[in-house]
Amino acid sequence: MNYSDFIDHKTQLGSMDGFDPLWMPDFLFPFQETLVDWALRKGRGALFEDCGLGKSPQELVWGENVVRKTNKPVLLLTPIAVGAQMLGEAAKFDIEAHRSRDGKVYSGINITNYEKLHLFNPQDFGGVITDESSILKSFCGQYKSEITEFMRKIAYRLLGTATAAPNDYIELGTSSEALGELGYMDMLSRFFKNDQNNTIKALAYHNRGQNFAQIDESAKWRLKGHAEVPFWRWVCSWARACRKPSDLGFNDGAFVLPPLVERDYLVEASTNAPGMLFALPAVGLKEQREERRRTIKERCTKVAELVGDQNEATLIWCHLNEEGDLLERLIPGAVQVSGKDSDDAKEEKFLAFSSGQAKKLITKPKIGAWGMNWQHCAHQTFFPSHSFEQYYQGVRRSWRFGQTRPVRIDIVTTEGEKSVLKNLQRKAQAADKMFSKLVEHMRDAEKIARSVPFTKREQIPAWLA
Repeated sequence: MNYSDFIDHKTQLGSMDGFDPLWMPDFLFPFQETLVDWALRKGRGALFEDCGLGKSPQELVWGENVVRKTNKPVLLLTPIAVGAQMLGEAAKFDIEAHRSRDGKVYSGINITNYEKLHLFNPQDFGGVITDESSILKSFCGQYKSEITEFMRKIAYRLLGTATAAPNDYIELGTSSEALGELGYMDMLSRFFKNDQNNTIKALAYHNRGQNFAQIDESAKWRLKGHAEVPFWRWVCSWARACRKPSDLGFNDGAFVLPPLVERDYLVEASTNAPGMLFALPAVGLKEQREERRRTIKERCTKVAELVGDQNEATLIWCHLNEEGDLLERLIPGAVQVSGKDSDDAKEEKFLAFSSGQAKKLITKPKIGAWGMNWQHCAHQTFFPSHSFEQYYQGVRRSWRFGQTRPVRIDIVTTEGEKSVLKNLQRKAQAADKMFSKLVEHMRDAEKIARSVPFTKREQIPAWLA
């Protein structure tokens, strides 16, 4: 290793704390094998891959390798209802896996949902996998801290998600901290600048397990002028990303998506906002929430009209309980998964939709937008919100590799909420830019990684010894 390689290694690749793969099955595609190989050698890393690229088999193969290496079980955390799907994947690939909802630990890979984590002891496991790890942002700060603390005590860790914080670079700190890399606040102080100079206030929020950037609208963090390249190099020291196999230098083959058709529908409110003679865009979150509640009937009626009585599978996303209840009454045969349902009831309804027993599924993105494979569905309806990640994840339940038909997304909004839709579209552009940067610098990291043999990457040049 020459000095230039040594410096690149220290600034970009980070430490490799894993081990050589013990088992690499032939059912993995070449690009999947490359990612699993890196994650095992890394020891604690993240795989940011677009939906449908096969994160589930990659996570299972990684987990099986850790089981063989440590002779200890591996814990695989998933969103609600994804556990059954993951167990089916393990059976398909002949990998030993069990579901546990009561804290009982089995040999091999133990699959449970995030909400059951408190029943387990980290000392029982040789490794931990968080499937759809970006869902951690949906949990309260204290719960998210408990998950990070649980992982901190385990040697081998893998985060798998379609994308990390597609519209907010700062939230990449959540993944970094869980992997034992830079903490959230350390990341901010090293790479970002706060124009309001309220870092102390941000630290106080962080110490309470809260994300200041999400709570305080005045928290305007931006990358320091000289820090953009070092920031992305740092991210690539603990993560790998791809939107398609060609991002890693492989042929895309069957991993080509059909068209996505997004259509906007503007419905007219039957009443104007109090004190207004005609409809105007809502200003601020308070007015937008009032607009949403005031137009529930009009928007739900339009969705019911778009869904009609077709016998095709349709996903109907909502945000309010009143929306879900009204949609369930308006759409014949529709099944609603709501927050008041038990975990078992949620899973039963999700599986009914997956199997085709239920043709119309109504739920909120924060309940069902992560992890499920619903390529049999090619039609969705949405009410827009400011959360691009919820929209992205919801759309990707259907528009994912393995889908054979064009996917139609109907977005229903009102004049008052046009600014919400515009903000969603802006975040989509920011997400694409972020992922492009991540892939660009990941390619540089891969070039250096391939030029330095794994066994030599921690060696210091003789003249520095």
